[in-house]
Amino acid sequence: QAVHASILRHRFLIVRAKELRCGPEQSRRFYREHAGRFFYQRLVEFMASGPMWAYILAHENAVPLWRSLMGPTKVFRARYSDPDSIRGAYGLTDTRNTTHGSDSPASASREIAFFFPEFDEQHWYEQDEPQLRRGQLYYSPEERMHRVLRAEEAEVT
Repeated sequence: QAVHASILRHRFLIVRAKELRCGPEQSRRFYREHAGRFFYQRLVEFMASGPMWAYILAHENAVPLWRSLMGPTKVFRARYSDPDSIRGAYGLTDTRNTTHGSDSPASASREIAFFFPEFDEQHWYEQDEPQLRRGQLYYSPEERMHRVLRAEEAEVT
């Protein structure tokens, strides 16, 4: 709940959100680029350890802004240099640091496809994103995401 509140407080738009659980095989696939590194198994085990929330977030310069809000990967450093960051406030260890964020737009696209295979990113950029930029949106607490305000809904509001 605290991470979700932080997302909203920092004015990110939540394009999609869902609670899910990844098993060990899915977690290994997600972190495959780190296979063979000393922390790989800990990442996989943490990701597979319980339910989590996956988000597609939108904001001008979303990737660097989200990474800044998350804070340093190393929790000890985050607690001292950036205690108000998500990892500074809620992280436990370097691999149990509360949150993940894509390191580039290309990684974001790949990770969105991993967690949201039903999401059509190109369609979203062509249809919904321009309306969101114009402020034609509302936040749906039931869905835990922002929605585009359709013409028929705008008349009622």
